[in-house]
Amino acid sequence: MIPGPAGRLEALLEEPASVDPVHAVLVCHPHPKYGGTMHNKVVYRLARGLRRTGAVVLRFNFRGVNRSEGVYDDAQGELDDARAALSFLRQRYPNLPYSLAGFSFGSRIILRLGCEPTTNARRLIAVGYPTRWPDIDELHTCTREKIFIQSTTDEFGPKEQLKALVNELPEPKTLFWVEAQDHFFAGALAEFESLVEEMIWDVDPLR
Repeated sequence: MIPGPAGRLEALLEEPASVDPVHAVLVCHPHPKYGGTMHNKVVYRLARGLRRTGAVVLRFNFRGVNRSEGVYDDAQGELDDARAALSFLRQRYPNLPYSLAGFSFGSRIILRLGCEPTTNARRLIAVGYPTRWPDIDELHTCTREKIFIQSTTDEFGPKEQLKALVNELPEPKTLFWVEAQDHFFAGALAEFESLVEEMIWDVDPLR
């Protein structure tokens, strides 16, 4: 349990299995109102793939989810939760570069947080970005490195919509596609995890 703005937040901190951490990543889960938790299968695969790159990974449940205190706050409170979780991670590993990652609703939270001027994240990793929600204004002026990973048949972030969005964003940015059956990468979770582990860090390797 870590301190949050609306009470304690349930969290899971995992270091790489066989090496000392070389970077740190905060991972945010899907929408709390639709069953999203830090144990979501895409979030789990995302975290495990990141750990294999040498990352220490902090997952947590937003307010009101499972053992986390508080109630859903229409994304604003959840943004504050992510900020508190990031503060905990940075205090625990002050000398490591850090990145932010999230799936679906969580991808919107980390992009908002990562595009704030006071957040010095190395990379923003948006998985399953839901384009059918309103645009994030800050994203269009954000010069942090942005990595998008999307299913080719994502019903909440259709291919053409996401391509158009990413084309409008400032550099640096990268868009990866995974041939999968739906938003949750059905039929391709192993491929998704391999992409997280091997491909996105080839953009600009940390080591």
